[in-house]
Amino acid sequence: MADPVSRLVLAGDLGGTKANLALFSVHQERLTPEQTATLPSADYPGVSELVRAFLEDESREIAAACLGIAGPVRGTTVSTPNLPWVVDARRLQADLGLVAVTLENDLVATALGIAELPPEGVEVLQEGKPDPAGNAALIAPGTGLGEALLIRCGTDLVPVASEGGHASFAPNGDLQLDLLRFLAAEFGAVSAERVVSGPGLRNVYRFLTATGQAPESPRVRARMESEDPSAVISGEALGEADEACVRALDLWLRAFGAEAGNLALAALATGGVYLGGGIAPKVLPKLREGGFLEAFRAKGRLSGLLADIPVRVILDPKAALYGAARCAARRFAQELP
Repeated sequence: MADPVSRLVLAGDLGGTKANLALFSVHQERLTPEQTATLPSADYPGVSELVRAFLEDESREIAAACLGIAGPVRGTTVSTPNLPWVVDARRLQADLGLVAVTLENDLVATALGIAELPPEGVEVLQEGKPDPAGNAALIAPGTGLGEALLIRCGTDLVPVASEGGHASFAPNGDLQLDLLRFLAAEFGAVSAERVVSGPGLRNVYRFLTATGQAPESPRVRARMESEDPSAVISGEALGEADEACVRALDLWLRAFGAEAGNLALAALATGGVYLGGGIAPKVLPKLREGGFLEAFRAKGRLSGLLADIPVRVILDPKAALYGAARCAARRFAQELP
């Protein structure tokens, strides 16, 4: 039997904006990152080209790969909603000459990586009353809105992929009803992702300024023409520098909290809800202010249940890479004779 101690596995976290890739050495049960890189996803026509660019100077043998991809994985293929990619694991396996290639939804990869995180890789937002026998859930706004359920099976939490971010946006209150009407006039069907994501934050800002509910600063408008609009809005809001941006982020956080609460109820996530993705850590000071948790708990007769659910923010951006590496290591072990 081959010795797994010296094996190298490829892990990927491929989002609509950026792709994080890493090579991990596997020593028994321990994962050690050997090489990492972040590449702009949209610069590549497909995953094979992206991975080849990452491995251009790599001569060591790679045992197996697991790629977490933002999109619904069906069998061995996935069509990405935010990129013009159709990824086939079998074709990728042949292209890269690997023993095994596994595709996972990016949120499943993140969920698998939670157990690998050090204590400082997670921030407690709501202590709650953790249920060691309960399910958990993961929600991650970024270029899109990812969601996953973690179902309790004995002592393990088993990640289950979801496309709940594409379910209908559920407004709360008159302002969010007006937001829904504004977006429906443009998009028709309005998913939660149209609001609770990076582009969604831009949509919220457009709604507030276009309807005259917040003034648009020429300075901020000029910045958004040359920079990432969601990053501009969140940065201006964190610095309390612009009224429209502050109001947009506040409204966005309440929509985020309500959707996280919906997911917590759908999963009965008494073991906890994790907030992942690239946005949550960046707006942590605003998350702590209370609007998110108020909306998270505001579930009528079940508000008490939501108040008991622990809420944690994943701070470590490598969570999905660790999860994908763990998946690749397990897959390779299954392929051994």
